[in-house]
Amino acid sequence: MTQKQKPNAVSALKAALDHEFRDLDLLRTALTHASALAPSETVSGSYQRLEFLGDRVLGLVIASMLHQHFPKADEGELARRFNHMVKRETCAEIAQELGVGDAMRIGLAEAQTGGRKKTALLADICEAVIAAIYLDGGFEASERFVRRLWEPRMLSWTGPLRDAKTTLQEWAQSKSMPTPHYEVTGREGPDHAPSFTVSVILRGLPAGEGQGGSKRIAEQNAAEAVLRREGVWKD
Repeated sequence: MTQKQKPNAVSALKAALDHEFRDLDLLRTALTHASALAPSETVSGSYQRLEFLGDRVLGLVIASMLHQHFPKADEGELARRFNHMVKRETCAEIAQELGVGDAMRIGLAEAQTGGRKKTALLADICEAVIAAIYLDGGFEASERFVRRLWEPRMLSWTGPLRDAKTTLQEWAQSKSMPTPHYEVTGREGPDHAPSFTVSVILRGLPAGEGQGGSKRIAEQNAAEAVLRREGVWKD
């Protein structure tokens, strides 16, 4: 059974997107979860293919903005800023601001388990919406959309610029602890958009856990979780 979008949610979302769609089917597909479709329709009718494309469009626009705004940053700093901008938590936060959750088409069971507020789902559909704008209006339209919502965050972010894994290793050495050990403890999602869960183990401390679209990003997030928990890094 499909749970329809909440009343007026799509209209509110269209206004928030600030893009006049010529092909509303693109937006409809971007907002549709597989749970709202018959099994035979999930490939063409759900957001997943659009999310694959939107992830790449977002990455290109963010990389371009970083190159523009931080001319003195080295590759490592650019990578850390990039990872923060494209991570699922940032995308989900923007999706919530836009009202994406209320506009989703999802199955009743998915809705009853909090699907409209799930970080991973909000992030994926946010990227699918970027792809829908790209296909409907071209790269300039998608770039304008991403810049409007991501650029202020990019310019105001004050998070740590050092590599989390390197910092954790140096901190462990300063405490005469062995080198941190990373283990993949979970993998979810389709092959084109996997989500890895990684635990970092340090003797004498509880394990830290991180998630990401690659093992590398998940390891970095796990290391960062420990650094913040132990007070080495502070917001």
